[in-house]
Amino acid sequence: MSYEGTANLKIVQGLYAAFAGRDLETIRAAIHPEFVMRQSDLLPWGGRRQGPDGFLAFLGTLLSHVGPALDIEALYDAGDHVVQFGHSHGTVIAHGTPFRVPEVHVWQLRDGLITSYQVYVDVPAMLAALTPLPETA
Repeated sequence: MSYEGTANLKIVQGLYAAFAGRDLETIRAAIHPEFVMRQSDLLPWGGRRQGPDGFLAFLGTLLSHVGPALDIEALYDAGDHVVQFGHSHGTVIAHGTPFRVPEVHVWQLRDGLITSYQVYVDVPAMLAALTPLPETA
């Protein structure tokens, strides 16, 4: 008997590796045509996106605001879902402010492709990092 969860974990791990290498072709190939993602509308890259093009647009907007990296602290197999706990860190493009915020990613998979992605991040902490510090005299 095969264990589908193991395959799902490998798919999500591969997606994280592709993002770290900015391998958009591999990312696109992992996304189901009916894919839907959601992240808080309060973030400049947040909102609801659909399909592979929507996901790549999300990544483009994200990367135009921050230079992010991910510290994965835990990755859980939850059947047709994979849940990741960790921290996003990097710098804000506009003013170089460093950030490190806790986050959770919830991925859903079907037939070896990612069908949904929900991002939960510490929104107040991320917004604080995005806000430039006032100049001192």
